[in-house]
Amino acid sequence: MRTLFNAEMSELADDLIAMARHVEGAITDASTAILSSDVELAQSVIAKDAKLDELESLVDERCVLLIAQQQPVGLDLRTIISSLRISASLERMGDLAQHIAEAARRAYPESAIPDSHREIVTGMAQAAKEAAAETVRLLETRDLNVAAAIVSDDDNLDQLHARAYKAIVDGEYQGSPRETLDLALLARYFERFGDHAVGVSRRIVYLVTGDLSDTDAKI
Repeated sequence: MRTLFNAEMSELADDLIAMARHVEGAITDASTAILSSDVELAQSVIAKDAKLDELESLVDERCVLLIAQQQPVGLDLRTIISSLRISASLERMGDLAQHIAEAARRAYPESAIPDSHREIVTGMAQAAKEAAAETVRLLETRDLNVAAAIVSDDDNLDQLHARAYKAIVDGEYQGSPRETLDLALLARYFERFGDHAVGVSRRIVYLVTGDLSDTDAKI
């Protein structure tokens, strides 16, 4: 019985890694689409989001069955409950990548990013991609150094988010109303993407150390 339980827990971990890899691909493609006005790539990101929703449903169903059939306790139960919350964060990260792709599609054939803010958005895209790649590595390895790197990426995203909003209200800003709205939304999408990556990292830190005292660990 324990052998079967261990196999199912291993499959649960694999499902979360598959979700994280999907998210990494989504944010990478969405970032390319928004920076290059690639509407076909944007549409591909939007279409593939349904797959992530399917993976989340699979994780949720597996967790419920494990609890109902195996009645886990201690670390096993914490792992299953954390997996539910991690899958919800990963699904939301996928949604945010989809929103970025939708912004590229709305603006096409124009760019959603005014030239004055291209550097900022490029920086946010890079930090989000790094956070996504580190989330995959964290779920694969549970390395706390990787968890710390995710927090560092989020700090960078927060700073760039603040720069984007400050530049919008700058007296020299010349963007159109559409560009202003798109820019504000994009900055928010990237910033929230980083927040959810931090949520995943806090859950893994909790599983490794048993410490969930930091309020930022809440997902």
